[in-house]
Amino acid sequence: MVKLTIDSHVVEVPEGTSILDAAKSVQIKIPTLCHHPDLPPTASCGICIVKVNGRMLRSCCTPVTEGMEVITRDPDIIEARRTVLKLTLSKHPNECLTCLKNETCELRKLTADFGIREDEFEKITCSREEQPTDDSTKSIVLDPRKCILCGRCVEVCQNVQNVWALSMLQRGIKTHISPAADEKLGNSPCIKCGQCTAHCPTGALTERDDTKYVWDMLQDPEKFCVVQIAPAVRVAIGEAFGYKPGEVTTGKIYAALRRLGFNAVFDTNFGADVTIMEEGSEFIERFVNGKGTLPLITSCCPAWVDYMEKYYSDMIPHFSSCKSPHEIVGALAKTYYANKINVPTEKMRVISIMPCTAKKFEILRSEEMFSSGFQDVDVSLTTRELARMIKQAGIDFINLPEEEADSPLGSYTGAGTVFGFTGGVMEAALRTVHAVVTGKEMPEDALEVTPILGIDKGIKEMKMDLNGKEVRIAVAHGIGHVQALLEKVREAEQRGIGPLYHFIEVMACDGGCIGGGGQPMGVTDNIRKARMEGLMNDDRNSKQRCSHLNPDIKKLYDEFLGSPLSGRSRRLLHTHYQERKLYNK
Repeated sequence: MVKLTIDSHVVEVPEGTSILDAAKSVQIKIPTLCHHPDLPPTASCGICIVKVNGRMLRSCCTPVTEGMEVITRDPDIIEARRTVLKLTLSKHPNECLTCLKNETCELRKLTADFGIREDEFEKITCSREEQPTDDSTKSIVLDPRKCILCGRCVEVCQNVQNVWALSMLQRGIKTHISPAADEKLGNSPCIKCGQCTAHCPTGALTERDDTKYVWDMLQDPEKFCVVQIAPAVRVAIGEAFGYKPGEVTTGKIYAALRRLGFNAVFDTNFGADVTIMEEGSEFIERFVNGKGTLPLITSCCPAWVDYMEKYYSDMIPHFSSCKSPHEIVGALAKTYYANKINVPTEKMRVISIMPCTAKKFEILRSEEMFSSGFQDVDVSLTTRELARMIKQAGIDFINLPEEEADSPLGSYTGAGTVFGFTGGVMEAALRTVHAVVTGKEMPEDALEVTPILGIDKGIKEMKMDLNGKEVRIAVAHGIGHVQALLEKVREAEQRGIGPLYHFIEVMACDGGCIGGGGQPMGVTDNIRKARMEGLMNDDRNSKQRCSHLNPDIKKLYDEFLGSPLSGRSRRLLHTHYQERKLYNK
């Protein structure tokens, strides 16, 4: 332990702790702009300066030493921070009123905290001003004019996700953020995971705002508008209205969606239950009946699918062909449900509320996303976009009554809700696979498969006995950890030693969908843990916790699909994959 003094407070912290973190332990909040708890310090902004024995140092990257004396605020420090902010503002557009991140912009908040009310330096024109807005991915929008060169997006894209779509190009006043050679994001290795938008402190990187399209649909009397919400949305959207992270607000979301004007309110968790029936059957076909390549790799995450098609297309035979849950609900809404209520498919519109920016890409990714004869999901909105719509409509979210989802695509089991966090898809699949193969339900105390749960970084592994056969399982979250896992699988294949694993789950974002690129801003590991715990409690409180026990799922197969992997199931609920180039030019 290291003992030091911060603003006359004696502090004792572990060796290697930064001054910034040491100050937090005695309730001293040093302002930052480039720092994020998910990322290593870059010390690029200079806001977090402190005095150490008379010298000004950046607290985010300076480790504590024995006997250090730190001053975090005095007139010199305050004036230096104000000057840094003023210089930053001299290269930043005054568009706060119309900026998508005006409520969450960290630069705007710091400017207000320091009482800066006018431009004191002449506006500087730099190369970023000349860079056009890039919305080529149809998921993420890059506005270089609002970039403050904090480096967070580059750090998360390169060193957390290992995608390398974004880089800092040029030097000095010409420095700007862009894919290599100033290529468009849509032509780059970008997988649309949205982690750049989730970590950007300003409006330089945002989700594409599709709310206008949805408002237009809702106001068109000829349209029958169906909406669905993803598992992770219910434990995150409340943060936009003052709830603590992890509080389950499912019933209030249903109520808010009806007040917005949607004709039917469904739940993506139903689609997750269907996914388990289809993907679980795929696994049984491959593992028990020997029909197909092992390991089977889950395919619910569109950013992961995009990554695999670009970086590991040789793994396509391992991929489950099952569509993601919201695409399944979209296909079923425009066929099964439309037939039930006598609404022409061409008049139905399906809107998904997702924690993810990559879903905006997924709804158009291949011809199978039009399996109903029309686009199965018409618009995908992020959690952040729905929060804005609720506020625009003047809905008092906190005081809304709890309501239920509509039938038949609104019921779900606990297995459907755990899809929202890393390890949950695998856990849900194992519950049903065990029941189908052994003929016995998993004991209640075995439903939570602890070895593969939690947001710990790296690869989680476990073994499970399935009717006397050993099943080897791996789970990875955060694309940066996936490469090591896939290389192990590839090496085992090349050595001809049989499958290293039999079943693999991958999610592109840290923590899974609870930490998705479209979730409320400011996510940290503590927030991810709280959201995960909220979904686990929702699972524990469910009447049924296994997908195959959902009565509406049984009815769906009896009335419409026949059986998992049937011809109709494969036509509506499955897809295919193809190799994609890293750069399209």
